[in-house]
Amino acid sequence: MAVKERVGLVVSDKMDKTVVVAVENRAPHPKYRKIVVQTKRYKVHDEENKCQVGDRVRIRETRPLSRTKRWTVIGILGETASEEVESASEVQQPAPSEQPSAEPVNQSSEPDEQGEEQ
Repeated sequence: MAVKERVGLVVSDKMDKTVVVAVENRAPHPKYRKIVVQTKRYKVHDEENKCQVGDRVRIRETRPLSRTKRWTVIGILGETASEEVESASEVQQPAPSEQPSAEPVNQSSEPDEQGEEQ
């Protein structure tokens, strides 16, 4: 039997040594021939806890490691850039100014000219 390999996107890394990987399969509908995207989620063993949400990973089928875990990570193809984006956005944001606005606010209780004409 051939070893199955898939490429998918890490959608959850909240468990210890386990990540959830979503694998997309694009296939034509048998009757209508429209390309249909089917997504399947696999629980995958990540021994070193290196994978993060958003990483693109290659996974391989293996012996059962738990009740639901039958795949293991064999490589990270593309790491997420969210950390770089967050750190860059923190540097670029100026501190909010605490000075009051320069325009005075009209607080008079008198009606406007338009109100008097009616």
